[in-house]
Amino acid sequence: MRIDKITEIDEGFSMREAIAEAKRCLNCPKPLCRTGCPIENEIPAFIQALAKGNIGEASAIIARRSNLPAVCGRVCPHEKQCEAACVLNKKGCGIRIGKLERFIADFAAEMDIDTVEKISEHKGRVAVIGSGPAGLTVAGDLAKMGFAVTVFEAQPEPGGVLMYGIPDFRLNKEVVRREIKKIERLGVTFNTNVLVGPDITIDELFADGYDAIFIGTGTALPKTLDLPGKELPGVVQATYFLSMVSLANAGKVDIKEVPIHLGDRVLVIGAGNVAMDAARTALRIGARQVTVVYRRTEADITALKSEYEAARAEGVQFEWLASPVRFVGETRVTGLECEIMENADGGLRGTGETKLLPADKIILAVGQRPAARIVSTTTGIQVNPQGYVITRERPYGMTTRRGVFAGGDVVHEPATVVLAMKEAKKVAAGIAMYVEAKKLMEEC
Repeated sequence: MRIDKITEIDEGFSMREAIAEAKRCLNCPKPLCRTGCPIENEIPAFIQALAKGNIGEASAIIARRSNLPAVCGRVCPHEKQCEAACVLNKKGCGIRIGKLERFIADFAAEMDIDTVEKISEHKGRVAVIGSGPAGLTVAGDLAKMGFAVTVFEAQPEPGGVLMYGIPDFRLNKEVVRREIKKIERLGVTFNTNVLVGPDITIDELFADGYDAIFIGTGTALPKTLDLPGKELPGVVQATYFLSMVSLANAGKVDIKEVPIHLGDRVLVIGAGNVAMDAARTALRIGARQVTVVYRRTEADITALKSEYEAARAEGVQFEWLASPVRFVGETRVTGLECEIMENADGGLRGTGETKLLPADKIILAVGQRPAARIVSTTTGIQVNPQGYVITRERPYGMTTRRGVFAGGDVVHEPATVVLAMKEAKKVAAGIAMYVEAKKLMEEC
């Protein structure tokens, strides 16, 4: 059964709107928008090409820096990056760079404009573990350089968080599939339903002839709240909830498998982008009331302002200065007890007073951490006390085991799609440097 309510909200620009918007760009000699972009996309250049109606050229310019333009155009925090740096913001009319990038990517796909040619040269073999933003970026960049790349993905379909973590109303899954097909056309091979660690190890990949291995598995394990009642049925993780909704929306599981049901009163603990995604998704599948519970104030939320405002506009309620104390219920959760917090001396402190928030389901959106299945099945890869993989600066991204690289959320705290891509591009360059040096030493 498909959840028809969960469809992409923003329809994007029409051709007329896109070209009119592109023509407003001042083509600054020192483009601050480009410095505001984590991957240094050639923003003025592709906008100028679009303004002249040359969408093929615009697509080719974007492809020099990005393998996922249709994704970035939809989910990147443009308001904090490229668009925030636009000089026209001073007049309150900044260029809508994200929507322009999305339009170019969508038009190029619809018209089957392929701007990147497959390279037949093989500089070496690289295995990429994980097909989220970091893995796809490394795979695409290395393929463009002439490397033979194989991506290993544990799920039945590649895409990682793009496919299973970001709701359809923000990112249509057909867009993700389309971007992956573009990367496949570069010569990248995808092996799905392969769990590296249990199914195949790092040592076995090296024995199979791979010159380097990239770990881009992200943060697969959700953090929990160690509070009384945490094991009660009805307390669910946001990542699990969003993944099940995505599968149900694609018709791959029955809607009954989704842990939120029609008429439920739902509490969401946390105030990041994942919490907003979970809250907005819960409303879409029929929850009668959704409340985000946060121990701090509105000014302290980590979610994008646009995501927060959209959640409020859609009917999500917010309970500020409420610190969870315990999950209430006997056979299943029926509520959340919270201590009321107050501002004091520049910080927060508990008042000692509590309140009970009734709920049929409680969603935890309090962060994630890396899984240890790869590190635990090999030797020589060190992690920090929090479980994040330790890497070096030269060659960039290499772990403490020679030839094994890592990047994205498995190395850093969970971040945005484009920040994972930024790091992945640097790691791809590090892998190329390493493999080329390795080949040279073998020849010598």
